[in-house]
Amino acid sequence: MSTVNERHEAPSVDEAPIDVELIGDSTEIALSMGLGTSTRRDIDHRTPILIGHLQLLLAEELGADDDPTVRALFAKAYRLIDLKARPTADAPAFAAYFFMREVANLTRRLLWIYAQRSGTGVS
Repeated sequence: MSTVNERHEAPSVDEAPIDVELIGDSTEIALSMGLGTSTRRDIDHRTPILIGHLQLLLAEELGADDDPTVRALFAKAYRLIDLKARPTADAPAFAAYFFMREVANLTRRLLWIYAQRSGTGVS
């Protein structure tokens, strides 16, 4: 339980707010999962993590106002993470699998743009 007396350090301005390596590893794991060897439980576990990474990247200034390619990626991402677009629990495992891969691919593309624009390296 937090108290008023506890001190929390604010993140350093010099530190990147996005963990490029973590997101890169997470998308790599998702993209290396095989349809025939992944359980629905594994897919359902990995997908919200990827959506969280994608939402973090959507909150960053990646130049969507000036770059039509980035703007198109943002539009695709918002359509993809819409709750109505996500596979339900009744959807076949392959539908959930391909949705997870689409989220991972789009996250990876936005991560690459983030890494290039923030100077945090290539992912």
